[in-house]
Amino acid sequence: MELQQMRYVIAVAETNSFTRAAERCLVVQSALSHQIARLEKELGARLFDRTSRRVRLTPAGAAFLPAARQCLDAAERAAAEVAAAVGEVRGRLAVGLIPTVAAVDIPRALRDFRRRYPHVQISLRVGASDELVEQVREGAIEVAFLGLPTTAQPRGVTFHELARDRLVAVVAPDHPLAGDSTVSLRRLSSEAFVDLPAGTAGRIQSDQAFAAAGLVREVTFEVTTADFMARLVGQSLGVAMLPSAYVPQLTGVNTIDIADAPARVEYVVWSRGSRTPAATAFLALLDIPVVRDTDGERAT
Repeated sequence: MELQQMRYVIAVAETNSFTRAAERCLVVQSALSHQIARLEKELGARLFDRTSRRVRLTPAGAAFLPAARQCLDAAERAAAEVAAAVGEVRGRLAVGLIPTVAAVDIPRALRDFRRRYPHVQISLRVGASDELVEQVREGAIEVAFLGLPTTAQPRGVTFHELARDRLVAVVAPDHPLAGDSTVSLRRLSSEAFVDLPAGTAGRIQSDQAFAAAGLVREVTFEVTTADFMARLVGQSLGVAMLPSAYVPQLTGVNTIDIADAPARVEYVVWSRGSRTPAATAFLALLDIPVVRDTDGERAT
C-alpha cells in the first residue's frame, strides 16, 4: 500500500469522478485507475461503485477513507517535523475563524506568517464556533478563532482567552432608534430581528440574554454571515446585535449601546494533542502562550 494510492482514493472520493481526480492529482486517468485497482486487489475489496454516470464509495471505501486521511496527515506531519528539526517550518496550517472575530487581525497575521514561513501551505475556513471546535478536535484544522457566550467554554481542545466584548444594537439609519445612544433589551424585543441560525454560539448568547430577562423576540431572517446581516439591517428588514469590536467595519448602519447587553468571549483554540510545527509557529507569532495548566485544556 502506497501513500500515492491513498491520495488517489481521497481525490476520487472528494470529486466523485476518476476524471476530475486525475486532473487534481496531475496524472492521466488510466494511471490513477490502475493504482486504485491495484490497491483494491491488495485489500480484497472494492472501494468504489462505478457506473457510466456516477462514482461512489462502497461501504469498504467509506471505512477506508478516514484511515487513509490519517495516514497522509501523519506522513505530512513526519516530513514537517524533520524540517522543523533542522530549523525550517514546512507542512500545512489550516486556520478556522468565525466571521466576526475582532481580537486578532487575521489577514495581517496570515500575511506576516507567510512572509516568515513561505514553505507552509496555508488554508482558511470560515464557520460557526461549535463547528470549528469539532474540526480542531478531528484534526481538520490546527488553529481556530471563535466566540462563545460567557456561560460556555471550548471543550476537548486547548484554549486561550483573547478578549471579552459586549454586543451592540445595529439598526438602519432611518430607524426610529437610530439617534438614540442607549437602548434596552426590552425595547429591542419589540423589533423584528436578523440573526445567526438557531443553535449557533452567536445566536445562543442573544437568545439567552432575552430569555434571562423574561423577554420574547421574533427572528425574521436567519443568515450565516455578519456582513449579510448588516446588509439586511441596512434595508430596514430588521435589527441585529453584533460585537462592538466588529461593527466599526460595517457601513450603512447605525450602532447603539445596549444597557443590559449580553457579552461574549473570543478564544483561540488548538488541539490538546501535539501541535504541528506550523501551528506552533503561528501561535508564537501571535504571542499566544501554549503552556497548559493542570486541567489540560486552558492555556496559561
